[in-house]
Amino acid sequence: MNTTKVRFHLPDFTRHSKLNLVLLNMMKNMPQYFRDGIEIASFYGVFPPSMWNGGRTIVGGAVCGEEYIKTALKTFNDKGIPLRFTFTNPAIKEEHLNDEFCNAVMRLADNGLNEVIVYSPVLEEYIRKNYPNYKITSSTCKRILDESTLDKELEKDYHIVVVDYALNNKFDILEKLPHKEKCEFLVNSSCIADCPFRSEEYYMVGEQQIAYCEHIKKHPGKEFRMSDYAKETVNTKIKCPASGTNFFQAQKLAHHISPDDIWNKYVPMGFNQFKIEGRTASTLYLIECYMYYLVKPECRDEARFMFMYNLERNGVIKY
Repeated sequence: MNTTKVRFHLPDFTRHSKLNLVLLNMMKNMPQYFRDGIEIASFYGVFPPSMWNGGRTIVGGAVCGEEYIKTALKTFNDKGIPLRFTFTNPAIKEEHLNDEFCNAVMRLADNGLNEVIVYSPVLEEYIRKNYPNYKITSSTCKRILDESTLDKELEKDYHIVVVDYALNNKFDILEKLPHKEKCEFLVNSSCIADCPFRSEEYYMVGEQQIAYCEHIKKHPGKEFRMSDYAKETVNTKIKCPASGTNFFQAQKLAHHISPDDIWNKYVPMGFNQFKIEGRTASTLYLIECYMYYLVKPECRDEARFMFMYNLERNGVIKY
């Protein structure tokens, strides 16, 4: 019997917290629906407003208070599941390291279970020095495309290295990688593999996150309009080539990883870490992702009905 755990990292523990708790309950109470060997390795994201956040600009909504943070940590950590903070802002500088909110989150979650994803060398060094109990993941935002550089990254003291999804199906490179157990793959990206704006956009997102956090400190209660900020700071030549790509269109992209690929190609090669993106996605989008990746094909219709039924009972969706 194959005992390999296929480990999924899912979004996220604030916006999609109820959805993910329903998922965990279904996995516990209705295991017959789910693929063999799957394990939820982490829920990733941030507690808003987190200046160190990267990858997606997270704005709006209420500021998470200490009691909410403690409750969320206990809820997921008591199930043995880490929260993994997406502190991947590439625009972080020395003056941002003493951010009160992010440091408070790090102290509250500093129990040896929770994890952090990093990009900025300045922030990584700060976290390693001040919060040594955290397992650290190297972010895909680094855009490491060179084989030798990726080899060196995997040799460093990282718990996980998220492989750039442009390499997802470059099996001639993947089969030679060291420490395959440390490699994590983003399976459902809707971006084009060779986007010329991707690194620039990550930096833009980071600047927006900092601007938002500084705004709410200086002007509590006053609306922060991203569009106004973007008009002043963003290169207007950035037009996302993948804008509007839906779940089914994304499956046709060259770097898409299907469930069959995971079990028939990647796992036999020694890889077992996979990330589903969707921090800012809709509930319906994530329902389809979870059905596609986590549920047996023959059980999807029934599992989808039960999932949506339980989501309705928990007030996540309304008809």
